[in-house]
Amino acid sequence: MRKIRRAALAVVAFVGLVTLLVDARQADSPASDGPQFTSDHRMLRPQHYREWIYLSSGLGMSYSPPASGDEKPPFDNVFVNPSAYRSFVATGTWPDRTVFILEIRTAQSKGSINQAGRFQGALEDVEVHVKDSRLPGKWAFFAFPASAQSAPAIPEQASCYSCHQQHGAVDTTFVQFYPTLLEIAKSKGTLKQSY
Repeated sequence: MRKIRRAALAVVAFVGLVTLLVDARQADSPASDGPQFTSDHRMLRPQHYREWIYLSSGLGMSYSPPASGDEKPPFDNVFVNPSAYRSFVATGTWPDRTVFILEIRTAQSKGSINQAGRFQGALEDVEVHVKDSRLPGKWAFFAFPASAQSAPAIPEQASCYSCHQQHGAVDTTFVQFYPTLLEIAKSKGTLKQSY
């Protein structure tokens, strides 16, 4: 009986040691869920982003006045890579190799038994906001039409850069629209005064 207990303890100790070594190796290596680029600096579309951390959805959100007669404004869903999310929860800041996905979908009103309100429809576009120290400005934007598998960075003169710089609640990100993360940023003291 003692031999069995010792053997079981030895197995538990060995598994614990292996787990610690794997965790340490992962902590030292770049996030495997971070941005991936082609040799000509195009970003590869993250394939399984819908398995990432869901942050929020919006309906008809726009940074300019609404167009008249827009009866079915689009939905947007925001996801972030899991390693960046865990780091933000711990520190209130975004680590290098953070990837935000903004998925834009049509709004539908008629379908199946639905009699009122809106539900999400077809994918229209995927927009990506990346923090990566290898990029010229450390942050960049990429736009993927619905079926595109890679995309070049949007030029730094585009309005998305200055808008995010001026209005981002944490760094250049719109944490103000992600309720659970806004509370974390408040508690960690990482909100920008200007947002």
